[in-house]
Amino acid sequence: MDIKPEKVAIRDLIADYSNDPNNGVYGYHGKLNIRPPYQREFRYELKQQQAVIETILKGYPLNIMYWSVGDKGKYEMIDGQQRTLSICEYYQHAFNIVDKDRPVLYFDNLTEKEKKDFLDYELTVYFCTGTDMEKLDWFRVINIAGERLLDQELRNAVYVGPFITDARRYFSKYGCAAYKVGGDYMIGKLEEQAYLQTILKWAARHDGISDSAPIDKYMAIHQNDPNANQLWAYYMQIITWVKSTFPKYRREMKGLDWGAMFDEFGSNIYDTQQLESEIHRLMEDDEIMKKSGIYRYVLSGDLRDLSFRTFDKKQKREAYERQKGVCAHCGKPFKLEEMEADHITPWCDGGTTVAENCQMLCRTCNRIKGGK
Repeated sequence: MDIKPEKVAIRDLIADYSNDPNNGVYGYHGKLNIRPPYQREFRYELKQQQAVIETILKGYPLNIMYWSVGDKGKYEMIDGQQRTLSICEYYQHAFNIVDKDRPVLYFDNLTEKEKKDFLDYELTVYFCTGTDMEKLDWFRVINIAGERLLDQELRNAVYVGPFITDARRYFSKYGCAAYKVGGDYMIGKLEEQAYLQTILKWAARHDGISDSAPIDKYMAIHQNDPNANQLWAYYMQIITWVKSTFPKYRREMKGLDWGAMFDEFGSNIYDTQQLESEIHRLMEDDEIMKKSGIYRYVLSGDLRDLSFRTFDKKQKREAYERQKGVCAHCGKPFKLEEMEADHITPWCDGGTTVAENCQMLCRTCNRIKGGK
Protein backbone atom coordinates (compact mmCIF):
# COMPACT_ATOMS: atom_id res chain seq x y z
CA MET A 1 0.00 0.00 0.00
CA ASP A 2 1.49 3.32 -1.14
CA ILE A 3 0.35 6.30 0.98
CA LYS A 4 0.91 9.97 0.09
CA PRO A 5 -0.28 12.92 2.24
CA GLU A 6 -1.80 15.93 0.47
CA LYS A 7 -3.89 19.00 1.30
CA VAL A 8 -7.45 19.35 -0.03
CA ALA A 9 -9.36 22.61 0.36
CA ILE A 10 -12.99 22.39 1.43
CA ARG A 11 -14.04 24.34 -1.69
CA ASP A 12 -12.70 21.41 -3.75
CA LEU A 13 -14.19 18.76 -1.48
CA ILE A 14 -17.72 20.18 -1.80
CA ALA A 15 -17.48 20.79 -5.56
CA ASP A 16 -20.28 18.89 -7.36
CA TYR A 17 -21.40 17.30 -4.10
CA SER A 18 -24.44 15.05 -4.47
CA ASN A 19 -26.23 12.77 -2.02
CA ASP A 20 -28.74 10.57 -3.81
CA PRO A 21 -30.30 7.46 -2.20
CA ASN A 22 -30.18 5.57 -5.49
CA ASN A 23 -26.97 6.82 -7.09
CA GLY A 24 -24.70 7.24 -4.06
CA VAL A 25 -22.80 10.08 -2.41
CA TYR A 26 -20.10 11.94 -4.33
CA GLY A 27 -17.89 15.02 -3.93
CA TYR A 28 -14.54 16.47 -5.03
CA HIS A 29 -15.74 17.43 -8.52
CA GLY A 30 -17.69 14.16 -8.70
CA LYS A 31 -14.49 12.13 -8.43
CA LEU A 32 -14.78 11.02 -4.77
CA ASN A 33 -17.14 8.19 -3.81
CA ILE A 34 -17.90 9.21 -0.24
CA ARG A 35 -19.90 6.10 0.57
CA PRO A 36 -18.45 3.05 -1.21
CA PRO A 37 -20.11 -0.35 -0.52
CA TYR A 38 -17.95 -1.17 2.50
CA GLN A 39 -18.64 2.13 4.28
CA ARG A 40 -21.04 2.53 7.19
CA GLU A 41 -24.23 4.53 6.98
CA PHE A 42 -24.00 8.09 8.31
CA ARG A 43 -24.14 7.90 12.10
CA TYR A 44 -23.07 11.31 13.47
CA GLU A 45 -25.55 12.99 15.79
CA LEU A 46 -26.25 16.70 15.32
CA LYS A 47 -23.85 17.71 18.11
CA GLN A 48 -21.05 15.75 16.44
CA GLN A 49 -21.78 17.40 13.09
CA GLN A 50 -21.75 20.82 14.74
CA ALA A 51 -18.44 20.03 16.45
CA VAL A 52 -16.83 19.35 13.07
CA ILE A 53 -17.94 22.74 11.73
CA GLU A 54 -16.92 24.59 14.89
CA THR A 55 -13.48 23.00 14.68
CA ILE A 56 -13.07 24.28 11.13
CA LEU A 57 -14.33 27.80 11.88
CA LYS A 58 -11.88 28.06 14.78
CA GLY A 59 -9.05 27.00 12.49
CA TYR A 60 -8.24 23.89 14.50
CA PRO A 61 -6.98 20.80 12.65
CA LEU A 62 -9.32 17.92 11.87
CA ASN A 63 -8.11 14.34 11.99
CA ILE A 64 -6.49 12.87 8.90
CA MET A 65 -8.76 11.50 6.17
CA TYR A 66 -7.91 8.53 3.95
CA TRP A 67 -8.89 8.17 0.30
CA SER A 68 -8.10 5.21 -1.92
CA VAL A 69 -6.87 5.95 -5.43
CA GLY A 70 -8.88 4.24 -8.16
CA ASP A 71 -8.85 4.20 -11.94
CA LYS A 72 -9.28 7.22 -14.21
CA GLY A 73 -8.71 9.77 -11.46
CA LYS A 74 -11.47 8.41 -9.21
CA TYR A 75 -11.26 8.04 -5.43
CA GLU A 76 -13.08 6.18 -2.64
CA MET A 77 -13.40 7.28 0.97
CA ILE A 78 -11.64 4.87 3.34
CA ASP A 79 -11.91 6.99 6.48
CA GLY A 80 -13.44 10.40 7.12
CA GLN A 81 -16.93 9.83 5.70
CA GLN A 82 -18.83 11.33 8.61
CA ARG A 83 -16.64 14.44 8.81
CA THR A 84 -16.91 14.87 5.04
CA LEU A 85 -20.69 14.58 5.08
CA SER A 86 -20.90 17.05 7.97
CA ILE A 87 -18.90 19.59 5.96
CA CYS A 88 -20.89 19.12 2.76
CA GLU A 89 -24.27 19.10 4.47
CA TYR A 90 -23.46 22.26 6.43
CA TYR A 91 -22.48 24.01 3.21
CA GLN A 92 -25.83 22.94 1.72
CA HIS A 93 -27.79 24.45 4.62
CA ALA A 94 -28.83 21.05 6.10
CA PHE A 95 -28.12 22.12 9.69
CA ASN A 96 -26.87 25.08 11.70
CA ILE A 97 -24.39 25.60 14.48
CA VAL A 98 -24.89 27.71 17.61
CA ASP A 99 -22.60 30.66 18.20
CA LYS A 100 -22.45 32.64 21.43
CA ASP A 101 -23.89 35.79 19.87
CA ARG A 102 -25.64 34.10 16.93
CA PRO A 103 -27.90 31.27 18.18
CA VAL A 104 -28.75 30.08 14.65
CA LEU A 105 -25.81 30.07 12.27
CA TYR A 106 -26.12 28.42 8.86
CA PHE A 107 -23.37 28.71 6.26
CA ASP A 108 -25.28 31.52 4.56
CA ASN A 109 -25.28 33.46 7.84
CA LEU A 110 -21.48 33.53 8.09
CA THR A 111 -19.62 36.73 7.33
CA GLU A 112 -17.85 36.91 3.98
CA LYS A 113 -14.50 36.39 5.71
CA GLU A 114 -15.84 33.39 7.63
CA LYS A 115 -17.17 31.89 4.41
CA LYS A 116 -13.82 32.36 2.68
CA ASP A 117 -11.90 30.89 5.62
CA PHE A 118 -14.27 27.92 5.66
CA LEU A 119 -13.88 27.23 1.94
CA ASP A 120 -10.10 27.76 2.04
CA TYR A 121 -9.65 25.46 5.05
CA GLU A 122 -7.29 22.65 4.08
CA LEU A 123 -7.95 19.06 5.06
CA THR A 124 -5.11 16.59 5.42
CA VAL A 125 -5.84 13.63 3.16
CA TYR A 126 -3.74 10.50 2.77
CA PHE A 127 -4.09 9.10 -0.75
CA CYS A 128 -3.72 5.30 -0.62
CA THR A 129 -2.86 3.15 -3.62
CA GLY A 130 -3.10 -0.64 -3.41
CA THR A 131 -5.14 -3.75 -4.14
CA ASP A 132 -8.80 -4.08 -3.09
CA MET A 133 -7.81 -6.40 -0.25
CA GLU A 134 -5.15 -3.97 0.98
CA LYS A 135 -7.73 -1.16 0.96
CA LEU A 136 -10.23 -3.24 2.95
CA ASP A 137 -7.54 -4.26 5.44
CA TRP A 138 -6.57 -0.61 5.81
CA PHE A 139 -10.23 0.33 6.29
CA ARG A 140 -10.56 -2.19 9.13
CA VAL A 141 -7.32 -1.10 10.82
CA ILE A 142 -8.20 2.60 10.70
CA ASN A 143 -11.75 2.16 11.97
CA ILE A 144 -10.84 -0.29 14.73
CA ALA A 145 -8.30 2.24 15.98
CA GLY A 146 -11.01 4.93 16.03
CA GLU A 147 -14.74 4.61 16.52
CA ARG A 148 -15.49 0.90 16.80
CA LEU A 149 -17.08 -0.72 13.79
CA LEU A 150 -20.13 -2.83 14.45
CA ASP A 151 -19.94 -6.51 13.54
CA GLN A 152 -22.23 -6.13 10.54
CA GLU A 153 -20.30 -3.12 9.29
CA LEU A 154 -17.14 -5.22 9.28
CA ARG A 155 -18.94 -7.97 7.38
CA ASN A 156 -20.10 -5.42 4.83
CA ALA A 157 -16.47 -4.47 4.30
CA VAL A 158 -15.19 -8.04 4.04
CA TYR A 159 -17.89 -9.38 1.71
CA VAL A 160 -18.26 -6.32 -0.50
CA GLY A 161 -20.02 -7.05 -3.78
CA PRO A 162 -23.32 -6.65 -5.67
CA PHE A 163 -25.24 -8.75 -3.13
CA ILE A 164 -24.47 -6.64 -0.07
CA THR A 165 -24.82 -3.40 -2.04
CA ASP A 166 -28.36 -4.37 -3.04
CA ALA A 167 -29.19 -5.78 0.40
CA ARG A 168 -28.25 -2.49 2.04
CA ARG A 169 -30.64 -0.72 -0.31
CA TYR A 170 -33.47 -2.81 1.14
CA PHE A 171 -32.38 -3.02 4.78
CA SER A 172 -29.99 -0.17 5.70
CA LYS A 173 -31.21 3.11 4.26
CA TYR A 174 -33.39 5.65 6.07
CA GLY A 175 -36.97 4.97 5.03
CA CYS A 176 -35.93 1.75 3.30
CA ALA A 177 -38.41 -0.85 2.08
CA ALA A 178 -37.79 -3.18 5.04
CA TYR A 179 -38.68 -0.42 7.49
CA LYS A 180 -41.83 0.57 5.61
CA VAL A 181 -43.07 -3.02 5.39
CA GLY A 182 -42.01 -4.47 8.74
CA GLY A 183 -40.59 -1.75 10.96
CA ASP A 184 -43.18 -2.50 13.65
CA TYR A 185 -41.76 -6.01 14.04
CA MET A 186 -38.03 -5.21 13.99
CA ILE A 187 -35.70 -3.64 16.55
CA GLY A 188 -32.44 -1.74 16.27
CA LYS A 189 -31.24 1.21 14.21
CA LEU A 190 -31.16 1.03 10.43
CA GLU A 191 -27.91 3.00 10.23
CA GLU A 192 -26.27 0.49 12.58
CA GLN A 193 -27.21 -2.35 10.21
CA ALA A 194 -29.61 -3.93 12.75
CA TYR A 195 -32.29 -4.87 10.21
CA LEU A 196 -29.72 -6.24 7.78
CA GLN A 197 -28.00 -8.33 10.45
CA THR A 198 -31.34 -9.73 11.63
CA ILE A 199 -32.56 -10.85 8.20
CA LEU A 200 -29.15 -12.33 7.37
CA LYS A 201 -29.26 -14.33 10.61
CA TRP A 202 -32.76 -15.56 9.77
CA ALA A 203 -31.78 -16.44 6.20
CA ALA A 204 -28.65 -18.33 7.30
CA ARG A 205 -30.69 -20.42 9.72
CA HIS A 206 -33.39 -20.96 7.08
CA ASP A 207 -30.72 -22.35 4.72
CA GLY A 208 -29.45 -24.73 7.40
CA ILE A 209 -26.13 -22.98 7.95
CA SER A 210 -24.94 -24.15 11.35
CA ASP A 211 -21.42 -22.74 11.10
CA SER A 212 -19.90 -20.94 14.10
CA ALA A 213 -20.27 -17.72 12.10
CA PRO A 214 -23.49 -18.31 10.12
CA ILE A 215 -23.95 -14.75 8.87
CA ASP A 216 -20.39 -14.62 7.55
CA LYS A 217 -20.84 -17.93 5.76
CA TYR A 218 -24.15 -16.85 4.24
CA MET A 219 -22.60 -13.61 2.99
CA ALA A 220 -19.59 -15.46 1.60
CA ILE A 221 -21.86 -17.84 -0.33
CA HIS A 222 -23.93 -15.01 -1.80
CA GLN A 223 -21.18 -12.37 -2.12
CA ASN A 224 -21.22 -12.31 -5.92
CA ASP A 225 -24.97 -12.75 -6.41
CA PRO A 226 -26.15 -10.04 -8.83
CA ASN A 227 -28.74 -8.80 -6.32
CA ALA A 228 -30.48 -9.52 -2.99
CA ASN A 229 -33.88 -10.40 -4.46
CA GLN A 230 -33.98 -13.79 -2.75
CA LEU A 231 -33.22 -12.27 0.65
CA TRP A 232 -35.89 -9.62 0.17
CA ALA A 233 -38.47 -12.22 -0.92
CA TYR A 234 -37.78 -14.26 2.23
CA TYR A 235 -38.23 -11.17 4.41
CA MET A 236 -41.52 -10.39 2.68
CA GLN A 237 -42.72 -13.96 3.27
CA ILE A 238 -42.01 -13.62 6.98
CA ILE A 239 -43.69 -10.25 7.45
CA THR A 240 -46.71 -11.24 5.34
CA TRP A 241 -47.14 -14.40 7.42
CA VAL A 242 -46.88 -12.47 10.69
CA LYS A 243 -49.47 -9.91 9.63
CA SER A 244 -51.92 -12.54 8.40
CA THR A 245 -51.45 -14.88 11.40
CA PHE A 246 -51.60 -12.11 14.02
CA PRO A 247 -53.65 -9.32 12.40
CA LYS A 248 -54.02 -7.35 15.64
CA TYR A 249 -50.74 -5.59 16.39
CA ARG A 250 -49.42 -5.23 19.94
CA ARG A 251 -46.16 -3.67 21.06
CA GLU A 252 -45.03 -7.06 22.41
CA MET A 253 -44.67 -8.20 18.79
CA LYS A 254 -41.71 -5.89 18.16
CA GLY A 255 -38.31 -7.60 18.04
CA LEU A 256 -39.44 -11.24 18.26
CA ASP A 257 -37.59 -13.94 16.34
CA TRP A 258 -40.19 -14.04 13.58
CA GLY A 259 -37.79 -15.78 11.23
CA ALA A 260 -37.59 -18.83 13.49
CA MET A 261 -41.35 -18.89 14.02
CA PHE A 262 -42.02 -18.65 10.29
CA ASP A 263 -39.62 -21.50 9.53
CA GLU A 264 -41.19 -23.73 12.18
CA PHE A 265 -44.87 -22.85 11.92
CA GLY A 266 -45.27 -21.01 8.61
CA SER A 267 -46.68 -23.99 6.72
CA ASN A 268 -49.42 -24.67 9.31
CA ILE A 269 -53.00 -23.47 9.00
CA TYR A 270 -54.39 -21.60 12.02
CA ASP A 271 -57.73 -20.18 13.05
CA THR A 272 -56.61 -16.57 13.46
CA GLN A 273 -59.68 -15.62 15.48
CA GLN A 274 -59.01 -18.45 17.91
CA LEU A 275 -55.36 -17.39 18.17
CA GLU A 276 -56.38 -13.81 18.91
CA SER A 277 -58.86 -14.94 21.57
CA GLU A 278 -56.15 -17.00 23.29
CA ILE A 279 -53.62 -14.16 23.06
CA HIS A 280 -56.12 -11.73 24.58
CA ARG A 281 -56.80 -14.13 27.47
CA LEU A 282 -53.11 -14.68 28.17
CA MET A 283 -52.30 -10.96 27.98
CA GLU A 284 -54.65 -10.44 30.93
CA ASP A 285 -53.06 -13.25 32.97
CA ASP A 286 -50.99 -11.68 35.75
CA GLU A 287 -49.03 -14.91 36.19
CA ILE A 288 -47.31 -14.43 32.83
CA MET A 289 -44.44 -11.97 33.19
CA LYS A 290 -42.98 -11.99 29.67
CA LYS A 291 -45.97 -11.22 27.47
CA SER A 292 -43.95 -11.38 24.24
CA GLY A 293 -43.53 -15.13 24.77
CA ILE A 294 -47.27 -15.58 24.27
CA TYR A 295 -46.95 -15.42 20.48
CA ARG A 296 -44.69 -18.42 20.20
CA TYR A 297 -46.63 -20.26 22.91
CA VAL A 298 -49.98 -20.10 21.07
CA LEU A 299 -48.22 -21.75 18.11
CA SER A 300 -46.08 -24.28 19.98
CA GLY A 301 -48.08 -25.04 23.13
CA ASP A 302 -44.73 -25.28 24.93
CA LEU A 303 -44.83 -23.77 28.42
CA ARG A 304 -41.11 -23.06 28.18
CA ASP A 305 -42.00 -20.22 25.82
CA LEU A 306 -43.68 -18.42 28.73
CA SER A 307 -42.09 -16.76 31.76
CA PHE A 308 -44.14 -16.93 34.95
CA ARG A 309 -44.15 -15.01 38.19
CA THR A 310 -41.79 -16.44 40.77
CA PHE A 311 -42.24 -16.86 44.51
CA ASP A 312 -40.59 -14.19 46.65
CA LYS A 313 -38.14 -14.86 49.49
CA LYS A 314 -40.85 -14.62 52.16
CA GLN A 315 -43.03 -17.23 50.43
CA LYS A 316 -40.05 -19.55 49.98
CA ARG A 317 -39.06 -19.27 53.65
CA GLU A 318 -42.64 -19.94 54.82
CA ALA A 319 -42.91 -23.06 52.64
CA TYR A 320 -39.49 -24.27 53.79
CA GLU A 321 -40.45 -23.92 57.45
CA ARG A 322 -43.83 -25.52 56.81
CA GLN A 323 -42.06 -28.56 55.29
CA LYS A 324 -39.54 -28.60 58.18
CA GLY A 325 -36.65 -28.36 55.72
CA VAL A 326 -37.37 -31.52 53.75
CA CYS A 327 -38.07 -31.84 50.02
CA ALA A 328 -41.79 -32.20 49.29
CA HIS A 329 -41.07 -35.02 46.83
CA CYS A 330 -38.16 -37.16 48.04
CA GLY A 331 -38.52 -36.29 51.75
CA LYS A 332 -34.80 -35.70 52.25
CA PRO A 333 -33.55 -32.72 54.31
CA PHE A 334 -31.80 -29.80 52.56
CA LYS A 335 -30.65 -26.29 53.36
CA LEU A 336 -32.91 -23.51 52.09
CA GLU A 337 -30.35 -22.39 49.51
CA GLU A 338 -30.21 -25.95 48.16
CA MET A 339 -33.92 -25.95 47.33
CA GLU A 340 -36.14 -24.30 44.72
CA ALA A 341 -39.72 -23.03 44.88
CA ASP A 342 -42.33 -24.86 42.80
CA HIS A 343 -46.05 -24.48 42.10
CA ILE A 344 -48.03 -27.30 43.72
CA THR A 345 -50.80 -26.81 41.17
CA PRO A 346 -49.15 -25.79 37.89
CA TRP A 347 -50.24 -22.75 35.91
CA CYS A 348 -51.74 -24.88 33.14
CA ASP A 349 -54.11 -26.41 35.73
CA GLY A 350 -55.12 -23.05 37.17
CA GLY A 351 -52.38 -22.66 39.80
CA THR A 352 -51.22 -19.19 40.82
CA THR A 353 -48.16 -17.75 42.53
CA VAL A 354 -49.50 -17.48 46.08
CA ALA A 355 -48.04 -18.75 49.36
CA GLU A 356 -50.57 -21.60 49.62
CA ASN A 357 -49.45 -22.95 46.23
CA CYS A 358 -45.73 -22.94 47.04
CA GLN A 359 -43.68 -26.03 47.81
CA MET A 360 -39.93 -26.41 48.14
CA LEU A 361 -38.15 -29.11 46.16
CA CYS A 362 -34.52 -30.11 46.05
CA ARG A 363 -32.85 -29.20 42.76
CA THR A 364 -32.85 -32.79 41.52
CA CYS A 365 -36.57 -33.33 42.11
CA ASN A 366 -37.41 -29.96 40.59
CA ARG A 367 -35.44 -30.81 37.44
CA ILE A 368 -37.18 -34.18 37.16
CA LYS A 369 -40.61 -32.59 37.60
CA GLY A 370 -39.84 -29.81 35.14
CA GLY A 371 -38.71 -32.30 32.51
CA LYS A 372 -41.95 -34.26 32.51
